[in-house]
Amino acid sequence: MVYNDTYKFVAVVNKNLEIGKALNAIAHSCAGLVGIAPSELKEKMSFIDFIDKDNSIHKSISGLSLIVLRGKNSEIKKLRQQLIENDILFTDFVETMTGDTYKEQLEKTSETSNEEMNYFCLTAFGKKELLDPLTRKFSLWH
Repeated sequence: MVYNDTYKFVAVVNKNLEIGKALNAIAHSCAGLVGIAPSELKEKMSFIDFIDKDNSIHKSISGLSLIVLRGKNSEIKKLRQQLIENDILFTDFVETMTGDTYKEQLEKTSETSNEEMNYFCLTAFGKKELLDPLTRKFSLWH
């Protein structure tokens, strides 16, 4: 593990979501982000084990910050496009990925255009110097 504080995680949640849906979207999006990260980038995610006083190990938590922001659906769509243009690793979680079975979710997603998509969350990982200018307009989620 290499600790590198020039990188960070950021999640942008749709400001209209209730807390349960927001937490679900963040969890899915973060898990997917780590799942698609190439090994050289995964190493920069700085996952470490925390050991408590009783020598109990709390495994694989990133030593980096994960900032949770909020924004409108249209702002999340715009950020998504900027991340694509800047080749920054990200995942997103959209409304069609909820309810029913995963097969029905896949079908709903395939029948929905990007323009119609309701973004619940977008999570990205990259260099702070690239992410900060793209995310500074969003406010902290609370």
